[in-house]
Amino acid sequence: MKHELLPASLRAILPPLYATEKVECQMVVAKYFTPNGNWTWYVVEGNPIDADDEAIALDDTETVEADFIFYGLVDGHEKEQGYFKLSELETCWIERDLYWRPRPLHELTRD
Repeated sequence: MKHELLPASLRAILPPLYATEKVECQMVVAKYFTPNGNWTWYVVEGNPIDADDEAIALDDTETVEADFIFYGLVDGHEKEQGYFKLSELETCWIERDLYWRPRPLHELTRD
């Protein structure tokens, strides 16, 4: 059974984009991974976006959500921080780690 990649419970705890950029200890609140490969996406922040890829304020009930954009760490061929969309994750065989517990980003960026 396939589970939801971005359930309401995750949306409720996910900081909006740029909310933690000046926080010394950013927290990773979700983890996505390819069960048949070696790619992992760690989510720090996120926002719904409209059809023009503009962030939608969380209290905006009139703008139609077209996608969702995340900021975090991508661990694939190499580790790098950046942005990725929910729609991009949905095009691959991706799962959300249902047992993930938030932890500091710096723990995942150490080599």
